[in-house]
Amino acid sequence: MTNSIYQSILSETSKGKKLLAILIDPDVFQLAKTVEYLDQIPKETTHIFVGGSTVEIGKTETTVSEIKKNTSIPILLFPGDVSQITNKADGLLFLSLFSGRNPEYLIEQQVKAVSKLRKSNLEVISTGYILIDGGTISAVERVSKTKPISQKNSQEIVDTSVAGELLGSNLIYLEAGSGAKVPVHPEIISAVKKEINIPLIVGGGIKTEKQKQEAYQAGADLVVMGTAFENKIIMSGRAQSRP
Repeated sequence: MTNSIYQSILSETSKGKKLLAILIDPDVFQLAKTVEYLDQIPKETTHIFVGGSTVEIGKTETTVSEIKKNTSIPILLFPGDVSQITNKADGLLFLSLFSGRNPEYLIEQQVKAVSKLRKSNLEVISTGYILIDGGTISAVERVSKTKPISQKNSQEIVDTSVAGELLGSNLIYLEAGSGAKVPVHPEIISAVKKEINIPLIVGGGIKTEKQKQEAYQAGADLVVMGTAFENKIIMSGRAQSRP
């Protein structure tokens, strides 16, 4: 396995470039509108993440295959469980839910994935996944049966992020959850970024250009957006805030 995607992330972020990933949930994505959807995402999109907390078996592979026919943007799996792994993608965010204490999502799903990955050409990128309270009960919370870390407890978020790096993660991902009412606060992003030496991903509840730029300015290297495009809140190159 090569590390071309990760090395590219390191190279671009070291130059100060900000990256953007669009998250696609196979359970709600309409295959018939793939071209239309890809046409509306920003031209600065650097990655496409595909996955969800719960996805019908087979849908991830079908979705990835259809997207791949219509774009050269790297596709990374963002799986809720081992059933979503498909060799059709370019890479895999190998997630460990460090904010929770459920062994199923700390290590057990990862062990179950090894037999698939052994036969795969996917680039595997170790990712420390930290669920942050976004003001609503997220699908990640329901499925993983773990509680998010309160945004009032910034030191715990920072310490969890640093622990993830020390355990060998290549990326840290702060996630407020899909459809979050409140994105990860800029002060938290900044506090985490000051103490880690690996790229920082921030997602969940980022629906507007203003929120995206605030995350970047606070220190996010890669911002993840998804719901905003599913709902056509933002159009490529013409991001607009809600009134």
